Amino acid sequence: MRVNEIFYSLQGEGFYAGTPAVFVRFSGCNLKCSFCDTVHDRFQEMSEEDIIDDVAKYPATHIVITGGEPVLQLTSSLVSRLHDAGKYVQIETNGTAPLPDGCSVDWITCSPKYRPVKLRHIDELKVVFTSSEQDMSQYDRYEAAVYSLQPCDVGDRKANARILKEAVCYCLAHPKWRLSLQTHKLINVR
Repeated sequence: MRVNEIFYSLQGEGFYAGTPAVFVRFSGCNLKCSFCDTVHDRFQEMSEEDIIDDVAKYPATHIVITGGEPVLQLTSSLVSRLHDAGKYVQIETNGTAPLPDGCSVDWITCSPKYRPVKLRHIDELKVVFTSSEQDMSQYDRYEAAVYSLQPCDVGDRKANARILKEAVCYCLAHPKWRLSLQTHKLINVR
């Protein structure tokens, strides 16, 4: 498996924000989003055993499998092995590919982008919000336990302030959505 990095930090966004977690970031993605913060061409080949050994170095039981797009490499056997090690497995995916057969992830955070979602189940729908002009009606067809709206970080303080203000207004007008800030950026952790 092509692994970009494995590290221990706090979950910075979404429903589990603030939770200590081990992040397994796979390399590669089927989309090229302009706001992505992952370098997709950097990776180390690792076996499932290597991944399990690295994850075991940290005290957290919460594992976040992310990317790039993790479903392109995720296997049901890796998830089973993490469960056997007593881990809670969350995945962050764009949803453009289904989970592998028999893959029993504990929490699915889906952040759809530009293509239809092929997941049968979503725990958290996390939408990257860019402006009040964004067509949010396209997300009405998805059912999830949690709906998170995350202001896009475009790298410009003034634009980011505008996007945040518009996201807050949208959440207030549409209370099924909750604001999801990228707290790891606010508190300067990975």
